[in-house]
Amino acid sequence: MNQQKTADCLDVRALPRDRTRGILQFGQITVPCALGRSGIVSRKAEGDGATPTGRFELLHVYYRPDRGLPPPTVLPMTPLTPDAGWCDDPRHRLYNRPVSLPFAASHEKMWREDRLYDIVVVLDCNMYPAVKGKGSAIFFHIAREDYRPTEGCVAIAPEHMRLLLSKVGPGAEMKIRL
Repeated sequence: MNQQKTADCLDVRALPRDRTRGILQFGQITVPCALGRSGIVSRKAEGDGATPTGRFELLHVYYRPDRGLPPPTVLPMTPLTPDAGWCDDPRHRLYNRPVSLPFAASHEKMWREDRLYDIVVVLDCNMYPAVKGKGSAIFFHIAREDYRPTEGCVAIAPEHMRLLLSKVGPGAEMKIRL
């Protein structure tokens, strides 16, 4: 008997009374999450603060090696360095790609003073190809302790991130829905 395993799916949806907070479900695991300051939208634009709807593969994990052990996961993983950045300038040829700092165009610093990118998962959102102005740096990362809104990412508590990363397999996806 040949059984084909389907990809793991993390299901994300907003709470009915607060569009900047949501629930992430993965099998029997349900955890709170922070969403973009503009809630979940079907039409994403650079800088709108919205979390896009869609189904996005979990591509790659970055982590801060100075702030803890690497998370247990089968996903590809790289330790962050102080010169890690991510281009968010729609006019640049490296839009929505990792870059090394210093970097002249607009970018996000991946080595942050806060804990938000202590573990950060790159989602396949506007990546292949990156369409100019349709959103960049849409990540799955660590939430602020009070679950304040993100700039468009999905964020959860560090212990929940470690738990979920230990359970997902290759090809895992995040489904974000209205």
